[in-house]
Amino acid sequence: MSSNVLLLQFGKRVRKLRESKGMNISEFAAHTGLSRGHLSELEHGKREPGLFTLQTIASGLDLSISALVRGL
Repeated sequence: MSSNVLLLQFGKRVRKLRESKGMNISEFAAHTGLSRGHLSELEHGKREPGLFTLQTIASGLDLSISALVRGL
């Protein structure tokens, strides 16, 4: 699987989970402390998340990193 496909799948998952929590991207950015632009690039598969970002997103969604990336 190409990294681009994996990044797109990850981004779609983050967006779906964020929306399931009832947060728009600006609210999630404020909740996690990550910038809106950074999150937008992640959700669109344009940026690869580092370990700190994975942990921040997972925590913001009340998940573990393994639950966040399971099945990708």
